[in-house]
This record gives sequence, C-alpha cells and structure tokens, in this order.
Amino acid sequence: MKSKTAIIIGAIILIIAAASAATFLSGQSTDTTINSSNQQQSAPIVEPNEIGITVKTDGKNVTVQATSVPADVQVPSKMITEMKNKAYNDIQSYSSTSSSLKSDMQTIAKKYNFTANITLTSQFGTNQLPFLAIVSGTSMIPTLKDGQEVTALKTKNIKVGDIVISRHSTYGLIVKRVATIENGKVYLKSDNREISNYIKETTLSDGVVEISNITKTPLDTWRSIRDIVGVVKDY
Repeated sequence: MKSKTAIIIGAIILIIAAASAATFLSGQSTDTTINSSNQQQSAPIVEPNEIGITVKTDGKNVTVQATSVPADVQVPSKMITEMKNKAYNDIQSYSSTSSSLKSDMQTIAKKYNFTANITLTSQFGTNQLPFLAIVSGTSMIPTLKDGQEVTALKTKNIKVGDIVISRHSTYGLIVKRVATIENGKVYLKSDNREISNYIKETTLSDGVVEISNITKTPLDTWRSIRDIVGVVKDY
C-alpha cells in the first residue's frame, strides 16, 4: 500500500507532511434445589491462537504478512487488510511510534481471537519507524530545497548537528538543524541565514496606500525534546 506524502514547513519553515462490556446481576433463586437438566451449559472457552505478524514499510509502502501460523489455523484475509489499513494510517501520523503501531496490530488481532507477536521492519532496522515528508519553504537551503522529499527516523534520540522534524505551536511541523540541547530543550536553527527586506503596499478602504517595510528572517526556535518527531536520514 502506498502512503500519502506529508508536507512539512521550512519557512523559511516545514509544513507537513472497545467493545462495551455488559454486566449481569444474578438474583437469588427462591428454589432450594435446582434440577441439573434445566441448567444452561456454558459455551466452551476458545483459546486464542498465537501467530506472528510482520509489518514492513519504507515510509511510502506498507505490507503486512502473517508468519509462524499453526498448520491447522487459517488467518482471515479481512484481518490482514484491516491491519494494513491501520498500519498505513499510523505511518502517516507524526504522533505514532513503533510501540503504538505494534499495539494497534495486537488490538486488531485480538478481535479475531489471535495473540500476535508483531515485528516492524524498515530501511532503518527492526522496530524503527520512518516518516515521509516534503519540504515547503527555503529556510533550510542549500541543504534542503523547497519541494524536496525527506525521510525521517522517528526518534527523540538526537544530537547537535542533526536535521530534525519538530512540532511547532504556530507552524505545525518544521524542519531545522539542532544547534543546542540543554535541560530537556533543543534550540533549532535554519541553515539559510539570509535576511531579506522588501516593501509591501496595502490599499486601505479609504483609498489610502499604506507602505510597510518587511524584514524576512530565518526561524530559529527553542522547542521541548517532546516536540521532536524524528531525525531526517534520507534527503
């Protein structure tokens, strides 16, 4: 399954890319004895089958395959399709993690009476989740260009010099370079250090033309480590 590419901002900034349980109260019987022939037999408990599920992705394509299936067990194609669709959505989401994706797969398997051992594989290794995005803006030139596709490894394990995708309260998702890390925060800077000035003319309702001098500067910002989505690996 192919993914939709997320859009990120470079801004000179990056814009990206339960079943309810019923409770039964048993009342006390007025009979002192119960005829065993009238007792309802309880349904036999069916133990869940244990299988393996492998999810493979490169950030664009997703495949889901059942492995280690007992010889007398058939895995429903409907379950695999449901898993593939959910994995696809998880991989598109900047907030998902390898752990949350695996948990989602196990939840689906449980619906079909399976216990699933999930393995996630990508170009970055086992249990490493990629995130695909497209740069929008010029704040990271010459390293990253407007419209360029990048792939990040979702992780908060970062170091100075890394190019990272981060959440931003105003711009959504941004892509910047790590300049400083201290006390659980990270200072992100644009590679493009150019400052430009231009004049903007605005005609007001009374016909007066308002002239404004605009200075365009790169976005540099402090963010919490918690805001980091991942480290850009392929670009």
